[in-house]
Amino acid sequence: MGSRRDAASRAAADDGVSSLYAVHWAPMVRLAWLFVHDDLLAEEIAQEAFVSLHRKWDDVTGASGAAYLRQCVVNGARSALRHHKVEQRYLDSIRPEQRRLSAVSAEDAAVAAVGSADLFGRLQSLPARQREVLVLRYYLDLSEAQIADALGIAPGSVKAHAHRGLAALRTQMEARP
Repeated sequence: MGSRRDAASRAAADDGVSSLYAVHWAPMVRLAWLFVHDDLLAEEIAQEAFVSLHRKWDDVTGASGAAYLRQCVVNGARSALRHHKVEQRYLDSIRPEQRRLSAVSAEDAAVAAVGSADLFGRLQSLPARQREVLVLRYYLDLSEAQIADALGIAPGSVKAHAHRGLAALRTQMEARP
């Protein structure tokens, strides 16, 4: 009897995740990319979110599936960024002659040439939480409650981070030459 229930549960998870995948794959990859700026890493983060959703399908159902995916993507991106900082600290600690030469990627060069690169660069100068709130609000058009759920913070904190982030961007844009 238990194996039938397990098979039925797996089938339900397969069907549910497949449906969400069809709708949310591209938006989750774009969301991850906004944080990590790496196509392959963004796809990996989104993939891990869907795998995690499949594992937790019995606990996460219905409309909360998309919210769970967003939370997984944000947390995965945070983790990747922390890892990148650790790598960068290590590279900064070694002697220059031991470092590998690094070339600017074609993607980075293309992004730098785009007219919105100025705003994008200024967005990157914001503290992480403000940047996360603004990306979720203005890129994914999420409500304050959805953002609070995705980031694991209170809705009032979402409002405060959004206000401070927009004020900082406004100040930077007004001061630009």
